Amino acid sequence: MSYQVIARKYRPQRFADVIGQEHVTQTLANAIEKNRIAHAYLFCGPRGTGKTTIARIFAKCLNCTDGPTVDFDDNDFHVQEITEGRSLDVLEIDGASNNGVEQVRELRETCKYAPANSKFKIYIIDEVHMLSTAAFNALLKTLEEPPAHVKFMFATTDPEKVLPTILSRCQRFDLRRIPAALITKHLAEIAKKEKVKIDDAALFAIARGADGGMRDAESTLDQLISFCGDKIEEPDVLSMFGLAAESQILELSKAVLAGDVPAALTQLDHLAQGGKDLGRLLSDLLNHFRNLLIFQISRGDLNLLEVSESEVAALKEQSTGANSDSLMRILDTFAEAELNLRDAASRKIFLEVAVLKAIEARNAVSIDSVLRQLNQLRGQGGAAPQSAAPSPAVTPAASKTVPSAAPAPPAKQNFAEIRETPQPPAELHKLWMSLFEAVSQASPFLRTYLLDAHPVSFEKNLLVIGFDPEFEDHLGLVDNPRNHTLLQTKLAELGRPNCQVKFILAEAPADLPKIPKMAAPEPAKAPEPKKSAQASYTAAESVPPKEKAPLPFNKDDFKNDPLIQKALEIFKGQIVEIRG
Repeated sequence: MSYQVIARKYRPQRFADVIGQEHVTQTLANAIEKNRIAHAYLFCGPRGTGKTTIARIFAKCLNCTDGPTVDFDDNDFHVQEITEGRSLDVLEIDGASNNGVEQVRELRETCKYAPANSKFKIYIIDEVHMLSTAAFNALLKTLEEPPAHVKFMFATTDPEKVLPTILSRCQRFDLRRIPAALITKHLAEIAKKEKVKIDDAALFAIARGADGGMRDAESTLDQLISFCGDKIEEPDVLSMFGLAAESQILELSKAVLAGDVPAALTQLDHLAQGGKDLGRLLSDLLNHFRNLLIFQISRGDLNLLEVSESEVAALKEQSTGANSDSLMRILDTFAEAELNLRDAASRKIFLEVAVLKAIEARNAVSIDSVLRQLNQLRGQGGAAPQSAAPSPAVTPAASKTVPSAAPAPPAKQNFAEIRETPQPPAELHKLWMSLFEAVSQASPFLRTYLLDAHPVSFEKNLLVIGFDPEFEDHLGLVDNPRNHTLLQTKLAELGRPNCQVKFILAEAPADLPKIPKMAAPEPAKAPEPKKSAQASYTAAESVPPKEKAPLPFNKDDFKNDPLIQKALEIFKGQIVEIRG
């Protein structure tokens, strides 16, 4: 008998043999037992997970001599025909090469005829998403109302390309990637039957490289047996896949968490010189830090992870060396690097920079954390820096340094601090004008938006800022953490610590004085209306003297503004001209 590859030799022959897809096999078995067999089925999932195999087993269950039944006899004549691919009533069609209207018309004509010697005529169409739109449409009527003796079984790796009208006529089953532990166990059983000695580390490396596909794992084992003979070790698998050893991944991640730059770069250079796939190395690093984050958040719940025993020990050790915020920043860094790696001219240099950024992200302290500490100091009456927030141009790494000696907090304004009751209109507007002046000096961009805003209320340490409905589009532009932080900082400098800010849509009162948008001469005043308790002050008194003078415009400050720099980076643009 000619040689059979492992993937065909050990192909599952009944539902009980299928690994990792119990949610599909159990449902089909129940359908057979209760005689609830549909006319069309669609099996979706990644390559090598058992789509066509399940379709064949299902065909055996339907066309066996005593069928439909799950417990068929392997020696049954009809079962053997299907297994050997010579059944006249089970037709396997390649959707990639039979994707035209003519082939579908031929199928529609042949399906009218009764089965030759079985209960059902079964059509198994593999890679059905390759059918053309016209072919799909030609199949619609037959698929919805086929003859009673016809069953359709479709398999595809890309269900999004299948027409919704086809999907709605099928029972859909989504197959999952097979967990590494199940692949490892199955490969160990095959190796035992093939009389091949293979260690656990090598099995786990094969499972890692297979990425959830059992056929890929079996094909790799077959190739390794041809290459290594009857003894396979982990280095053999790593050299075939271009993978880094699990211990090397753990050492590199340990250096990143410890902030050990020389060790991290040395380890990375060693892996690159060893011919490792740097793209796969980055993916493995990302997966390890993801496992570490999940392990930390779930407090050691291993049900959420697919890891070996050695990696479990490493996760327990490393989880004490970093908090979840640091791990998320590292994950963000590596995720961005993975996205851009394909465009890098030098993968090694790109990955070295990514590792350095990850180490920097590990040691960084967020600006929000610094602000919280400064606000706590002010709330406790302790000394704090005069400026609660670093300059917007300060990097997260640089923002971790807090001055040890700080001047006393600035003096509070003369208006009363209201915490439980709303601010009187006059005091609220004075606070708003002072806040506007402070923000204008720190961020010209936020000042531009606040020109169209107005204060709504200030109670229980919550400042509500409103925009008229005509400025609704401003809300999405101004309502972000950076602007919230800036406003909270300036409120703290004005003697209002621990405040929150909220932006809403609200019409401004008709008698509310407006902030002058340009430093032009003030228009002539209209006749003064009757004085009331809410409007007993003039617009000139409500505007601080500094606001009347035009704000200086500096082109260098504009070009160096962090928002402008970020926009240039995102859109890969350059400044051509600046107009004041």
